[in-house]
Amino acid sequence: MSAFEVLQRKGTLALLGFLVELVAFVVLHLVRIPLVLVAAVLAGVMSRLDRAIVRHATEPARGPVNHFFPPHQPVREATHA
Repeated sequence: MSAFEVLQRKGTLALLGFLVELVAFVVLHLVRIPLVLVAAVLAGVMSRLDRAIVRHATEPARGPVNHFFPPHQPVREATHA
């Protein structure tokens, strides 16, 4: 069915309604494209950040962890009087 047949059978209002819906569909998809790109960039940044956090959290300690006692000195049990 061509646009002229729709215009003749259904009227101008139906044809304009269809055109408005078609334009809204196209506009929504054009607005969606940048949002999808932003989401992809955010996913990449979050992935790299997660890898960096895991790498830093799982690397072994560079020095002594307990700073209350000097290194290489055995810790004695407390004696109660």
